[in-house]
Amino acid sequence: MTSSADWLAGARPRTLPAAVAPVLAGTGVAAYVDQAPLGDLQWWKALLALVVSLALQVGVNYANDYSDGVRGTDADRVGPMRLVGSGAASPRAVKAAAFAAFGVAAVAGLVLAATTAWWLVAVGLVCVVAAWFYTGGGKPYGYLGLGEVMVFVFFGLVAVVGTTYVLTETWEWPALYAGTGIGALACAILVANNLRDIPTDTVAGKRTLAVRLGDERTRSLYAFLVLVAAAAVVAVAVATTWWALLGLGFLARALPPTRAVLGGANGPALIPVLAATGASELLWSVLVAAPLLVLG
Repeated sequence: MTSSADWLAGARPRTLPAAVAPVLAGTGVAAYVDQAPLGDLQWWKALLALVVSLALQVGVNYANDYSDGVRGTDADRVGPMRLVGSGAASPRAVKAAAFAAFGVAAVAGLVLAATTAWWLVAVGLVCVVAAWFYTGGGKPYGYLGLGEVMVFVFFGLVAVVGTTYVLTETWEWPALYAGTGIGALACAILVANNLRDIPTDTVAGKRTLAVRLGDERTRSLYAFLVLVAAAAVVAVAVATTWWALLGLGFLARALPPTRAVLGGANGPALIPVLAATGASELLWSVLVAAPLLVLG
């Protein structure tokens, strides 16, 4: 039987900062643009947005585990244990876990839509479809080199702008800038993951962006994404308050993994880079959102 520790590992908890960060950043922007004291914010909506984000992240992790496992992509894996690929859980059980997580996201999303705007149901549906077809279906876009684009859009722009919208019911430029920074670092996590997996993905026929770009250019892309995240901090500060420049403190956490990537780290040496990049994204959101929340 699959143990609870196996299911926890399959959920890939180290990726969860990528789900917390956009909600925190979007909430900070909402507090600032509404000039709402912390006690006046609709925190229950922010918490529901967090449930949606976390459930989608866990769902896509299980969905990738299932789809890659049944295709045999995970047969020879360097990174964290996969449930299907390792034989720790049946494909049917992992697929059910993925859809259970998507169901949780859907329920929380429906409550947000009912209390904000019903067209958000369509946005949520697109998010779930995108999560499944990253590695699922007959032609998964993750196998075509489009994974980074979708991560930037859904775990960056949509997550941050969407959080701000459900709290303010307005479109705000600072949310777009914050979404760009969060999306860049979310992409950097995927880039580091796919850089590590270039050898095995090439053999398995998984044409990720890293496989298409090759080792050297993928490393340059990682560093470029970190620079984009830094530029996004400046853009948020220009549009809100210069105190948001505190967000540049994320570089203290982001520079060590960047040096590792540019220094040629390979295989297992890239596993700590994933955790460090996720921590960098969370730190970005904390340092940017904190002054926005305080000055709101």
